[in-house]
Amino acid sequence: MELQIIGCGKMGQALLAGLINDVAPAAEITAVDPSDEIRQQIARDYPGVSVATEALPNVPTILAVKPHLAVEIAAALPPVPRLLSVAAGITTGALEKVTNAAVVRCMPNTPALLGKGAAGVAIGGSAGQDDLNWGLRILAAAGHSVAVTEDQIDAVTGLSGSGPAYIFRIAEAMTSAGIAVGLTPDVARGLSYQTIAGAGAMLAEPGADAAQLRANVTTPNGTTAAGLAVLDECGIEEILADVVAAATERSRQLGAQ
Repeated sequence: MELQIIGCGKMGQALLAGLINDVAPAAEITAVDPSDEIRQQIARDYPGVSVATEALPNVPTILAVKPHLAVEIAAALPPVPRLLSVAAGITTGALEKVTNAAVVRCMPNTPALLGKGAAGVAIGGSAGQDDLNWGLRILAAAGHSVAVTEDQIDAVTGLSGSGPAYIFRIAEAMTSAGIAVGLTPDVARGLSYQTIAGAGAMLAEPGADAAQLRANVTTPNGTTAAGLAVLDECGIEEILADVVAAATERSRQLGAQ
């Protein structure tokens, strides 16, 4: 499967690493970036991948540039059959106005850098099921991918696109809480981070159910039950609903600009 990636920053390289492992051999991938430093780094870190300063014609393309550059760069592309956009807030319609490619849009998240990402994938009016499957396969190489409608992409952004930052904020709060009950900062940080990482690994197991996992470690009148009671009293469901709704609405606003 011949491919090119335009824009080889962190997300572009996250996809590149996954593609080499699961989708295409390095020799069939071209990394396009204007930066000499980045092209040299790609050539060094990903042997076999071609590097270029300009996009190739007639090659399926991943557009992994900053959102404010996406439409301009797409308009300057040579003819390509498919275009997968990673640019947040840029609709398929905006890209379809400047290219004849079948446009696929996705919203990944930063754990894709470790091959642990979660992404929603949607197609525009110019694309079909084969194009959607192509996009899903590419994003699956960097983690978990699901098909959504384009009008759900903002919700994906609010939930999983911004979601890692919510978990990081919880990790900060857990660390502070550990310090408050007498642990040193290093101990509190290490225990908090590993607790979240371990719980995430359990949730990633096939067939995992969060409610059941919670019940499994909650003894009536025990320590976990006491902590969970405070979470419920504080309205954790309502708080997280507001958090996701706020991020979703902001995504809609950015997309409308």
